[in-house]
Amino acid sequence: MGFIMGLSPVSQYLLMFISVLSLTGRVTKAQTAPVAFYPFGSVAGDTVGIAFADENSTLVDLWRPFVFFGRTYNKTYVNNNGYLTFNQSSSEYYPNNFPINGSEDIIAPLWTDFDVSLNGNISYQQYSNGSVLTQATRDINQYFPDLSFTATWVLVATWDRVGYQYYLGTEASFQVVLISGGDLSFILMNYGDCAATYNGVQAGYDTVNSTDYFVIPGSINGSLIPNLVNSSNVNVTGQWAFRVDGGPDQNNLQENILGVQLRVTSFSDLTKSENIENVLEKLQQELVKSGLPSSVRLNFRKIQKTRP
Repeated sequence: MGFIMGLSPVSQYLLMFISVLSLTGRVTKAQTAPVAFYPFGSVAGDTVGIAFADENSTLVDLWRPFVFFGRTYNKTYVNNNGYLTFNQSSSEYYPNNFPINGSEDIIAPLWTDFDVSLNGNISYQQYSNGSVLTQATRDINQYFPDLSFTATWVLVATWDRVGYQYYLGTEASFQVVLISGGDLSFILMNYGDCAATYNGVQAGYDTVNSTDYFVIPGSINGSLIPNLVNSSNVNVTGQWAFRVDGGPDQNNLQENILGVQLRVTSFSDLTKSENIENVLEKLQQELVKSGLPSSVRLNFRKIQKTRP
């Protein structure tokens, strides 16, 4: 990943290699095979057709407690417009950009203005045994191999071919999967074909006071929504995985090295520690604006001088 950030009038370029630690989600090159959704719909025993307008939300009493960044919930609301809330239902159809710094925890696989009366279904199903728990256990252990995780409960909520408000003939298919195993909890966001939209849109999650949040890169631009089916942070096409209980080493990711080109006034600008800290602070702000998590930490690895 690279971008040019102007710090001052240009006299020369430096190519800096920066280590990024504790990155909640990272974009990786995805596999070519499309991700298989978790079972859904009437054939899976889902509760189907649960919402038909913006103001509709469905309260789901959870069979097991779900821990989300330190808060434990026994219920969730599946809101028509592509997101989950926990304390109250929501009819908001235009997404507030994360971080909201609000009073609600939100999980938003694809928050935008949907009209299910045009096309599609919204459904959900809970599991406490069987093949879905086996699948969830396998997935989480693949993505977080140091945890020796066993899933004890799963909730799958699916928006299947739901139509966008005002855009007849356009539709989107996606899922959010909540996975719990005692004190450990995870979410998967799975994407099928999603049409472009001119409605406001966003995918990711946000917490109370935005102490933790994440925006899937590109998801705030409706014209880029079709790219979700090819995006990933776990090298599986159309799938994003996050640990969300709030425990230490939250997402068990290795250090990532990013080459970033910056403009500075002179090479000596980066010989003083206070100047380096200023550069890192500005770069961190730009990374967060681009959708990377607020927990990102930056360190210099090396500086390479390039042609002016």
